[in-house]
Order: sequence, then C-alpha cells, then structure tokens
Amino acid sequence: MSSFLQRKLVRPISDLLKQGVTPEKMALSLALGTALGIFPVLGSTTALCAIAALALGLNLPAIQIVNYFVYPAQIALLIPFFRLGERLFRAPHLAISVPQIYAMLHGNVWSAIRLLWTTTWHAIVVWSLAAPIIAAVMYVVLAPLLRRVLRRRVTSAVEPA
Repeated sequence: MSSFLQRKLVRPISDLLKQGVTPEKMALSLALGTALGIFPVLGSTTALCAIAALALGLNLPAIQIVNYFVYPAQIALLIPFFRLGERLFRAPHLAISVPQIYAMLHGNVWSAIRLLWTTTWHAIVVWSLAAPIIAAVMYVVLAPLLRRVLRRRVTSAVEPA
C-alpha cells in the first residue's frame, strides 16, 4: 500500500514541485482538492476541482490527484453529512445507506435527485461550514511541509555527489 501511495500520490506531487509549482500553490491545490473532494454530491467533485483550479490558477493535476484519493472519504462522509444536515435543519430522518443511494442513482437518476434533493442540500450546507476549516487546516499544515521538501530537494541538487 505504501508503494502505491508513494507512486500515485507522493511522487507526482514531488515531481510537480521540481517543475516549479510553488509550495504555497501546491498546498492550496491539495487543501482545496481535499475539501472539494468530499462534497456530498456524488459525481460532481471532478468538475468542482477543475473549476477551482482554473479559476484560482492552481495546479490541475495536483487537485485532481487529491480528489481521486479522497473519494473513499467522500463516500464515508456522505451519510454523516446527511445526518448533520437533518439535525441542523431539524428535518425528518431519511433512512438510507450508501448502497441504496448508488442503486437509486443507477436505477433512475431523476427519481433519486427528487427523493434526495432536500437531504442533499442540507448536507451541502453542512459541508460548506466544514470545508473552509478543513481547507485552512490542511493549507497551514502542508505549506511549511512542502517548503521544507522543496528546500531539501534544492539543497540535495546543489551539493556535489
């Protein structure tokens, strides 16, 4: 598993830093990729990440790599976002599971949208409260870490072999 993460996540991000992407832009790309990647609407995060990257001049490959890696978190957080939305809006409990949502979407998308509309927008409100905090914390942690990684790469490239 660690070699998979190294190959598919760490190395591509490291390579992008070597190509001149600033640590701050990379940290923002990774933070927003994570926050947008857990958006509680299945099938929407790739477009959201692309729009954010283009609008903010961020690194599109980096934001999409992270979006890909947080997909399991998006699935895991879908029901908690639904439940928190129900609490926040004092809405009736919708007894539903992730497999049921997938089955509904594969069966009849429009019917699923109609049934889940209120629950989903409640979840989006909860996400919109949590996402800025998640992105800010990630940025504050990642920016200095990526600066350090870049400094080490520059130092090791300058030192004689």
